[in-house]
Amino acid sequence: MKCAIRLIIQSPKLNFDYFFSAHIKLFLLSRCCMGKTDPLGPKALAKRIKSKGLQKLRWYCQPCQRQCRDENGFRCHCTSESHQRRLLLASEDPRRFVDRFSEAFREDFLELLRRRFGTRRVPSNVVYNEYIRRREHVHMNATRWETLAEFTTWLGREGHCKVEETPGGWCVQYVDREPEATRRQQEQERRKKQRLDDEERTARFVQEQVRRGLEGKAREGPAHTELKRGNDEGKVAFSWNRGAGAAAAPQRKTTGMAPTAKRKATPFASGDAREKKRKTALEEIREFEEPAGADSWLQPDIVVKIVTRKLGEKHHREKAVVKEVIDKYAAVVEFLDSGDKVKLGQAHLETVIPAPGKKVLVLNGGYRGNEATLVRIDEKTFSATILLESGPLTGRQVEGVPYEDISKRA
Repeated sequence: MKCAIRLIIQSPKLNFDYFFSAHIKLFLLSRCCMGKTDPLGPKALAKRIKSKGLQKLRWYCQPCQRQCRDENGFRCHCTSESHQRRLLLASEDPRRFVDRFSEAFREDFLELLRRRFGTRRVPSNVVYNEYIRRREHVHMNATRWETLAEFTTWLGREGHCKVEETPGGWCVQYVDREPEATRRQQEQERRKKQRLDDEERTARFVQEQVRRGLEGKAREGPAHTELKRGNDEGKVAFSWNRGAGAAAAPQRKTTGMAPTAKRKATPFASGDAREKKRKTALEEIREFEEPAGADSWLQPDIVVKIVTRKLGEKHHREKAVVKEVIDKYAAVVEFLDSGDKVKLGQAHLETVIPAPGKKVLVLNGGYRGNEATLVRIDEKTFSATILLESGPLTGRQVEGVPYEDISKRA
């Protein structure tokens, strides 16, 4: 066939360019020049189709990394010169070959676990089944580990993964030790701890208020005692003296002024009760320093916390910056994380207490609008000590400032 095509092309009697185009001529010439190893031949295509996909592990040669299709092919490969040469090289230092295959198997397995499953807990058998789908994977019988359970426990001992034995088998969880992942995890833990601290501080504040309220009621309320009779055997008797009616009349006239005297003495008794309930030093300072009607505390450029759940759980307890105050009781706030802006009322916000040494703004009291530095926090009284840095009393240290009267500066 090849000789016939060559004779037709080289014949001077036939005008080859007239009957055939350039593409057909190139194809015929390439077919004439090809030898027995034709990559586009039917035999090569049949081999390629048969070798597609996974084959039997018993006919795989790991030192040569060659997959045979049947037993005859594997036997022929084992008797080949290249296989014998590779075995001689492996016999000189077998541990080096095993360590190389083990390292490749470990890296590919962990890379698949990281990309496919992330840091979720997953059965190790699921990861291994997906790993062996790749035709060029490293077989486990060429590594230092004999079983998948042994390899899984080794990953746990070395700290590459968190392993756990369950009734359904071993489960693995990838431990991401990348610097970016570590920084992101530390940031999440810091925010979680700060949120828990704020919630615990609020819970303690509520408990303290409840305790104070109960103590105040106990002091103000009358002491109720149970009615008891001293002598249970005695009888209760009433005497009616009819002859003393005339004599009792003038007595009622003389004693008629007793209620009036008692009514006049009532203000003094109430004054004594007010004196008994004395105000604390903190209450007196707040009553002296707070101006009348200071019920709005919103100020621009302060950090506040969202306490409403109407925006969803995502924004609950999230911090924001007050950008604009509207009608004293509403403000436009911008979230620190996302940068979104929303309008909220004063009842849906609360102040943020920073760490000691940070800048704060006084929101209520005689020092309203002045900047200060937080000196320390008193968790028992839910108050703070600040050092004024603006206003006519700059440098003065004020103690006993409630949490709701100061907030962190943006």
